[in-house]
Amino acid sequence: MSFLIDSSIMITSQILFFGFGWLFFMRQLFKDYEVRQYVVQVIFSVTFAFSCTMFELIIFEILKVLNSSSRYFHWKMNLCVILLILVFMVPFYIGYFIVSNIRLLHKQRLLFSCLLWLTFMYFFWKLGDPFPILSPKHGILSIEQLISRVGVIGVTLMALLSGFGAVNCPYTYMSYFLRNVTDADILALERRLLQTMDMIISKKKRMAMTRRTMFQKGEVHNKPSGFWGMIKSVTTSAPGSENLTLIQQEVDALEELSRQLFLETADLYATKERIEYSKTFKGKYFNFLGYFFSIYCVWKIFMATINIVFDRVGKTDPVTRGIEITVNYLGIQFD
Repeated sequence: MSFLIDSSIMITSQILFFGFGWLFFMRQLFKDYEVRQYVVQVIFSVTFAFSCTMFELIIFEILKVLNSSSRYFHWKMNLCVILLILVFMVPFYIGYFIVSNIRLLHKQRLLFSCLLWLTFMYFFWKLGDPFPILSPKHGILSIEQLISRVGVIGVTLMALLSGFGAVNCPYTYMSYFLRNVTDADILALERRLLQTMDMIISKKKRMAMTRRTMFQKGEVHNKPSGFWGMIKSVTTSAPGSENLTLIQQEVDALEELSRQLFLETADLYATKERIEYSKTFKGKYFNFLGYFFSIYCVWKIFMATINIVFDRVGKTDPVTRGIEITVNYLGIQFD
């Protein structure tokens, strides 16, 4: 009976976490995109729900909430589901999405997606060969093998993301890196974008008129049939087809230019919002933090270089030193 009650509590929390993940994905991560990938949304929400559930189980373990056997069962189940998503579902869907965007492989996208996933699994498994994670107690397909490899990759990715965040955060909030953007700059770029769109529309109208003229003259449907007709259609072209090809090339170039101008316009709007945000109290606070942590990072890099070059033992970091002062000198109990 206690197992059913514990399971109902865990299932209810997972449903709530799934809803929070769904809303976060829609309101924050995916709010500026028109194309809706519901499979991605479901995978993200499920991963978010089970990750939060594992954190919840850690809290329950500390506070001795629920039965120990129930906690162990749900811990193993959540671990298996997360590994299934990370190792099998996410790589396969990424490969399926890549293959689906290639026109030549569109008809056999399932087969090539499986081949990409098998290639990923090969390198994923070979990644664990240099590491001492093999044990005679566990089989080659055991859950411990997957956890070890996911742990190695996860720690590496977390280190990369931490380094990127340490550089990107001061660059985002410090006013020193903000370029001056005026309304005149945005209006000029928007005017160029509108002119480019007008040129694209006019050229597409010309293409439509040319196709209509060719259709009226019978140059579209009155094509020769048979083998010799196919040879003739390859070696010769209709009088207006060359003009259509040139116009289509110009349209492709203008569409690429319009995409670049649109991205530049969006970047100018984002920069203007950053400038307005930097003038607020919160923006000035983050600007000060950006300078402070930049100086702190430079100091840590300098001291780490000195310790490596001169083979010195690193001293206690400021956080540990502050805790040590709190415990020893202020008499505060700290576990």
